[in-house]
Amino acid sequence: MITAIPKMILFDYGSSLLCEPDWDALRGERAVLAHAVSNPRHVTPEALAAWEHEYLRSRRPLRDLDVELPMLQLLRLKYALHGIRLDISLEEAEFLQWSSSSPMTEGCVSPHIREVLEALEEMGIRTGVISNLGWSGAALKKRIDTLLPNNRFDFILTSSDYGVRKPDVRLFQTALAIAGLEPEEAWYCGNDFRKDYLAPRSAGMFSVLYRGFSDKPSAPVEIPGGTVTIDDWRELLGLLDQCG
Repeated sequence: MITAIPKMILFDYGSSLLCEPDWDALRGERAVLAHAVSNPRHVTPEALAAWEHEYLRSRRPLRDLDVELPMLQLLRLKYALHGIRLDISLEEAEFLQWSSSSPMTEGCVSPHIREVLEALEEMGIRTGVISNLGWSGAALKKRIDTLLPNNRFDFILTSSDYGVRKPDVRLFQTALAIAGLEPEEAWYCGNDFRKDYLAPRSAGMFSVLYRGFSDKPSAPVEIPGGTVTIDDWRELLGLLDQCG
């Protein structure tokens, strides 16, 4: 059930605000390895990509328990284990690997999200981001600031910075604590039914399921329990018009 206009709307990142087309992990490995000042074992980008893939596969049980694997820790382990030293920091390597694996182009931006964020700003509704992501919050902020340069997000929170992944309600509770809000004062919008609809609802928030990347679009439908499905971000503004 839609009630009062929220003081804040929080967004998911991947396939919600932005997407990551043309992903190529090997391209990212090549970009970072170009900064190696020491590679005594002559490790190739292909070998590093294969090692990372296997490492992530072996740690999948932890992610299934909603434990996050920070990319900065993975990079530190990967390069130290292979005897590689870089002429850039791990933080720089993290962002370089990500932005090279998925270049930041206009095709990454979810349709109409810019105009909706601008409208929310004009309405005085605060905004923020909560994302399940191995990349750090600092790296995500750089990516978002590049692709959505006029955003006014209060904060950008990633699971890698806190160790837990959605649907763990503690991630939503942490965001609310940072924002200084009660659950009923904030909405959450994202594209995953379990993590972005059920989870924030369990935390006491109103949630909106975004289906803009679905191949079966439909009109907004109220879901029992107070959640609405939208297929276009502009429909979010329509929901706000319905608030009492």
